[in-house]
Order: sequence, then C-alpha cells, then structure tokens
Amino acid sequence: MSVFIVGNFLSAGGHGSPQYCECFAKNLALCGYRVLRASTKRTRVLRIADMLFTAVRYRREYAAAQISVFSGPAFFWAEAVAWTLRRLGKPYALTLHGGNLPAFARRWPGRVRRLLDSAKAVTSPSRYLIQAMKSYCPRLCYVPNAICVGNYAYRDHQPARLGLIWLRAFHEIYNPVMAVRVLSALLPEYPHVRLTMAGSDKLDGSFERTRAEVSAMRLGGRVSFPGLVPKQDVPGVLSQNDIFINTANIDNTPVSVIEALACGLPVVSTNVGGMPYLLEHGETGLLVNPGDAEAMAGAIQLLVTTPGLASRLTRNGRKLVETFDWNVVIPLWRRLFDEVLAKTGSRPR
Repeated sequence: MSVFIVGNFLSAGGHGSPQYCECFAKNLALCGYRVLRASTKRTRVLRIADMLFTAVRYRREYAAAQISVFSGPAFFWAEAVAWTLRRLGKPYALTLHGGNLPAFARRWPGRVRRLLDSAKAVTSPSRYLIQAMKSYCPRLCYVPNAICVGNYAYRDHQPARLGLIWLRAFHEIYNPVMAVRVLSALLPEYPHVRLTMAGSDKLDGSFERTRAEVSAMRLGGRVSFPGLVPKQDVPGVLSQNDIFINTANIDNTPVSVIEALACGLPVVSTNVGGMPYLLEHGETGLLVNPGDAEAMAGAIQLLVTTPGLASRLTRNGRKLVETFDWNVVIPLWRRLFDEVLAKTGSRPR
C-alpha cells in the first residue's frame, strides 16, 4: 500500500531533532508500505508549498494520506493540504498533536470542526486530547506514539547517585528554568546531585534564561548542556542518568518520557495536559503541580528515601511502554488505513 505522510521532516534537511512523523514514516516503510513524505523545507512558506506540490505532483503514487495536526500557524498547512487532497479525491486521516490544541480549538471552533469532519479518520496518540477534543469530533481514535522498545536496554535504576536528566527542546512551554531550580532545591540535602539538560534551542530565549539561572545560582559545575542528542544516542544518554524530570507547562504524550520509561528511569513530571493520562501517580511515575520546583525536589527525595518505590515505578513503566512498541502500533495503522480506503471504495495499491 502507498501512503502520503504530511508533517515536518526537518531533520532530514539537517534541521533539529527527528519529529514523530519521521519515525512513523520510516517504520511504515520497514513494514512494506510505499511512503511519500513532505516536507523537509525549513521555512514555513516553502514547506507549505512543497506539501501542496507533492500532493498534486505525485497524486497517482499514493492511495491515502496521513496529516499531522498541531495548533497555531501549523494548523493552516493542515487545512491547506486537506483541502487539496479533497479536490484530488484522496482520502486522508488526521492525527492530533500538541498540548495547546484544545485552547486553539476553543478560539477557532468552526475551523477545527470543519477540518476534523472532512477526514475519513481522526486519531491522536494522547488520551488527553481525545477527551479534550471529543466535542469537536466524537469519532476520535486512540493510536499511541511508538518506539522500538528493543533499542532501549532496561535497567532498574536506583536513584542513589542522583543524576537528573531533562531531555526536551529549550522552549518556554517546557519551562527549562524550573529544572535548574529543582537542582538548587536538592543541593542542601544532596550535595552530589547533577543535572544534564539535553535538547535543541528553539530560539525563544529559553536557553539563555536557563544558562543565566545556572550562573545566578552558581551551579555551573553541576549542570551540563550537551545540546541536541541524535536519536540513536538517546538510549545511551538516558541510561547514564538516574531520574528523568519533565518540567513542562503544556504537554501531551512526549516520546522522551516514553523513552525514559523504556530505559528504566523513574520519571517525575509536572501534572499537565496528557501527563496524567500517560503516567499513573505512584505507579508509573510521580506527578507534581506545574511550576513547583520545591514539590518536584520533594518527589525526587521521596524516590531516594522510600524503599522499593523507584523499582516499582520502573518495572511498571517498562510494562507500560511495551504496549507502545512498533510491532503493536503498526497493525493499528494498517487496520485504520484499510478502513479509510474502504470508506471511499478505494483499493490499496
């Protein structure tokens, strides 16, 4: 079967870390699908133009399409590509991403409903988004984000060394400054604590503010900034640390958290967006109020001082992520694409 995957394939053009659509397209191809992709263009105007050109130019080479849908300006290119596909008579599925999409939908309910109603199927990897968006589209289908679980060596991490890792993009929605404050709050009790902050700079000033916070608190020798970690190196970087912290103010179902669970790291996260749908407090992770660095430091201290807690979280976390393996998720997509084609009377090709 041939499928057109529409999203940001920017790392293929040498820009930033791989987006989920890139991993999705790669694994579909490995499972025998013929996959057409768009777009690798960095600038927004060129990216939209490339998506539309690809949809039209190669219309005879794909049977169905899948479009990633985010809030903000990215919503426009989803609308534009969907409109073009309808004119071409091509069926498509939409996949909803981004913890800010419910707020965007409240602002533009008509646009959101029209786009979702136009698709043959609408999916999301987040049970949070399914709950939050069901009033705009009651037929939402849950298909989780996936990883190749076998690439992540599991180890029951005991957090005695207190090596903390933060693995997100430096952007205000992920609140990287909070991670530095968590480290500072732990220092009086745990003078050996260290923090690794890995990720790309989204150029909104967050990286500079984080470095300034490190300097102001005189933590320069305790915080490392390795930059963007190549996807193949993520398991190794995670395994070199002991506890994964997620400080986001807005979030959905981040792959980095799933990867940390796969490696056996206990996860302490802010209780925002999709996180309580992904993690069960006290069973697969620990959740604290957003922005509360003292509470996150307290949760980390609980991991260190409570016998068996870290082991329980890591064992349960690994069992959870085994349900997110590509071998489990690809068959879900195969059935969904078959249903999309069946609704239009098309045959896979």
